[in-house]
Amino acid sequence: MVFCVIGLGRFGSQLVKALLDEGFEVIVIDKDDNKVNEFSDRVSSALILDATDEKALKESGINEVDCVVVSVGQRIDASILITMQLKEMGVKEVIVKAVDELHAEILKRIGADKVILPEKETAIRLAKTYRSRRFFEVLEVNPEYSIAEISAPKSFYNKTLQELKLREKFGITVILIKRKTPYLNENGIPEIKEEVIVSPKGEDMIMENDILIILGKDKDLERIVKE
Repeated sequence: MVFCVIGLGRFGSQLVKALLDEGFEVIVIDKDDNKVNEFSDRVSSALILDATDEKALKESGINEVDCVVVSVGQRIDASILITMQLKEMGVKEVIVKAVDELHAEILKRIGADKVILPEKETAIRLAKTYRSRRFFEVLEVNPEYSIAEISAPKSFYNKTLQELKLREKFGITVILIKRKTPYLNENGIPEIKEEVIVSPKGEDMIMENDILIILGKDKDLERIVKE
């Protein structure tokens, strides 16, 4: 997945660093050459241009990226103009930093796919939500640990938690199992019953299609989804 971040102020810079740390390809755009040069050796492309210039924006090839994040500081008029131009160019996903609720509402009305009122933690969380499509949701507990919802890997099927030894092998803890089980009701009609196992024990078995809520360090959560 390729990202483009327009505007390299405090939030934009933090987001670029977070995306790079998560292994994404990133393009940066700012009209301040010093800010652009700060990332030139780490990103796939570093462009010095005024993103409100529609012609320059089109010539940059930005419409080919998967997601554009607009972070142009307090310039409300600029962020609105850039967002409109990006949507007209057919960019797949446009995320925009808003300075207040009114600004956010305007951005939503002109077509922004997502609007955020950011702080540094928001930037890091945004990067992590795109980290792996096998994560349904990631909740950051602290800078090191997160709670994630994942589909059970095939290698876990029909094995108990004791057999899997997830704490020993991966350093993660399963705190909840969600399971959907088919059954016949009193009229003989097949239905689905949802079962939730809270604080599962070692003898509890992981079944096909189970959803697991797990707690662990970010690097260990990454390992588990590769199973």
